[in-house]
Order: sequence, then C-alpha cells, then structure tokens
Amino acid sequence: MSKQKKSEEKKEERKIMERPPINEDSSKNVIVEKEEELICPICGSKNVIKDYERAEIVCADCGCVLQQNLFDVGPEWRAFDHEQRVKRSRVGAPMTYTIHDKGLSTVIDWRNKDSYGKDISADKRAQLYRLRKWQRRIRVSDASERNLAFALSELDRIASKLGLPRNVRENAAVLYRGAVEKGLIRGRSIEGVAAAALYAACRRCKVPRTLDEIAEISRVDRKEIGRTYRFISRELKIRLAPTNPIDYVPRFASELKLPGEVESKAIAILQKANEKGLTSGRGPTGVAAAAIYIASVLHGTRRTQREVADVAGVTEVTIRNRYKELTEHLDIDVTL
Repeated sequence: MSKQKKSEEKKEERKIMERPPINEDSSKNVIVEKEEELICPICGSKNVIKDYERAEIVCADCGCVLQQNLFDVGPEWRAFDHEQRVKRSRVGAPMTYTIHDKGLSTVIDWRNKDSYGKDISADKRAQLYRLRKWQRRIRVSDASERNLAFALSELDRIASKLGLPRNVRENAAVLYRGAVEKGLIRGRSIEGVAAAALYAACRRCKVPRTLDEIAEISRVDRKEIGRTYRFISRELKIRLAPTNPIDYVPRFASELKLPGEVESKAIAILQKANEKGLTSGRGPTGVAAAAIYIASVLHGTRRTQREVADVAGVTEVTIRNRYKELTEHLDIDVTL
C-alpha cells in the first residue's frame, strides 16, 4: 500500500517538474484584448475568477494565479446616467458604413471657438476657414469616393423620410458597398441602386416598406427600383423570404392609433391564416390591413375600410376581398 502511494507521489512530482515555468516578465502589464477560454495549468479547470481589485485572473478551484497586472481598458471616470456619460466621454462616434470614409476622418467644427469655449481671434479664423475648406476637399479623393458619398447621403435622406432605424441604414450601406465592389453600379442610376439596397435592407431587418413608399420619396419610379432590386439580389446572392404580413401590423396599428389588444388580435388572426395557407399568393399589405380591420371591429374600436386602406396603401376592394376570405375560412363571426 505504501509502495503504491510512493509511486503516485513520484508521478505527481514528475508532472510538476514537466510543467513549463511561469515567466514573470510575460505576466507583467498584460492587456486582455479578447475573451479567451482560460484553462488552469495545475488542475485543468475552466472555472476562473477575475479579481478586478488585484488585477488578476485566478482559478476558482485551486487558487492558481493565471494572469496578473492586468490593465483596465475601460474609462477612468464613472457615470450614473446617459447625460453624464456623454459629457465625460472623450472619444468620437463608432465606425459606421453610412459615411463614405466610415466616419474615421476628422471634421473641423464650424464654430469659431477653442476647446475652452472661448472665441478665436480674427487671424486664426481665416486660417481655420482655409483648413475647413481643404479638409472637405481631401475627405473625397477620387470619383469612386464621390459616388459613394453621394449615394450614402441619398440613402440616408430616404431612410430619414421613412423613419427607418439605424440597423437598417447600416445594412443598406453594406449592400450598396457590395454592389460598388462588384461593379453593379455601371449603367444604372445611383439613386435607383441606393433605393433598391434600402428596400432589401428593410426586408432583411423585418422592417418592411413597400416599393410604392420608397418610390414616393426617392427620385426613381417603382419599376426601376424593383428591377434593380432583383438584379443586385441575384448578383450578391441575397436570399430573402417573402414578406410576412405580421411585420406590417405594428406600424399600421400605430398609425391608426389602435390599442395593443387590437394589434395582438390581428397577429393571432394572421398566424391562423398562415397555417391554413391563406396568405400565400396575396399581397402582404392587403392581408395585414384586412386582419387589422377585423380585429378593430371585434374589439369595438372600429376603423372604416377607407381609413385602413389609406394607411396600408391598398384599395377598399382589396380589403373587402381579403376580409371575406379570412372570415369565411377562419370562421370569424363579425357583426358590422
């Protein structure tokens, strides 16, 4: 029994001797740039604790110090609300694809004030004016950057008019840059490709807008946007499922000032209709409008077919046809 214990002790000693020595210099001033899965070299545990007071990473099972003298890469100040955070932050905006240079170049402010808020003298104003002028010129160096700058500004204008969120704009900018890299812009209008990229981004991010809505705000007609969208989706291999009518419900209900219960009921109706295959082969806006109309009548906050049709951008006849189909196939008893 004692021999077995001795042999086990010898094996453990050999393991300790074979273990590579910890280089103290390598552990000094370590900056952890990305989260890596740390494994304890002694017990093999992955259960590690970050001790921010001592700037160490320690194994929770055996207490081995894995890394020490870590730098804190966060800010040295504290903020308790958003306003404080904005005031104390000294860094610029994050990188964005919606600006042609990705927002990484410098912008000289138009106000003639220094960092302390004091007015700049007359000689410095003339110098600042010249610097601003040259800064604007060097930001756009060649024709391709001019093209990109104009396209992204047009894209931002359309998105602002449609009230689209930031992620949709970023997505559309990435699609447009992909089209530029593949040479798909040649022979097509910049406005048409920008509008088509925005339409694709809306569908991808499930914030759908109809071709008519985009055509109304952009300087391109509906057919041109549709043709360009089909072309870039084919060339960039964008695979998008048909638009779900449910995606239109929150926006239509909000514009009609309907309560949340009506919105939930309309979504439930559309889910049942989708299960029975009533939505396939029909315009998603018409089906969504009919479901909202039915839900508003059932809830007692009725909106007229004319009101719903104006918001959805369809005709009253379309709403009546979809309304009949939904009520008949789903056995919904609606008292008008």
